[in-house]
Amino acid sequence: MNVSIFGATGATGKLLTERCLSAAHTVRVLARDPRSFPLAGYVETIVGDAKNPTAVRQTIRGSDLVFNALGARSLRKEDVLEDAVPLIVAAMQDLGVRRIIALGSAGALPNSLQQQPAYRRWIVEKIVYKTMLKWPVASQKAQYAALAASNLDWTMVMPPMLLNQPARGSIRVDGAALPRGGSRIARADVADFMMQQIASTEWVRKGVYISW
Repeated sequence: MNVSIFGATGATGKLLTERCLSAAHTVRVLARDPRSFPLAGYVETIVGDAKNPTAVRQTIRGSDLVFNALGARSLRKEDVLEDAVPLIVAAMQDLGVRRIIALGSAGALPNSLQQQPAYRRWIVEKIVYKTMLKWPVASQKAQYAALAASNLDWTMVMPPMLLNQPARGSIRVDGAALPRGGSRIARADVADFMMQQIASTEWVRKGVYISW
């Protein structure tokens, strides 16, 4: 399978790239500086930026599947997803590529915390999402809106806090909201779950929450 990966140089994107290579997929990534990407010698690299429509189109052309692991690299207003995801969607539609599996966030939808205790829901919604994570959450909302408005076969995987720890291999999955008490998960578990969606139609055109 020909797989294109956006955000491959990030922590979760690198794990996705490793897993795609292990599964013998042909991988193409978009990177601003391939020299900083340790897997550059094993993939086809398009040099460019995800906000550039030509680079995005070159990355997607000929692909069977797109992974999007782009995201904010700071708490500042970056507009990476706001700018890049519409370009990815438009290129996919134009090139006839239908399947995209995107890394999102548990804060992307207003019902995300409905299964959490009231005190935690209040703290996260009224304080965390409106101060420290204001801009990353806004970006994830924009990504969800762009995917949901498209005619693509999209899946948006929405975890809570991501940890750089080994995978546990045991996660909770819920299509309605973040599982009760769910507050963290390893990036490795998220990457494994995203890989599983390649052969699954269960969460097509849906967002799905996962956590430990």
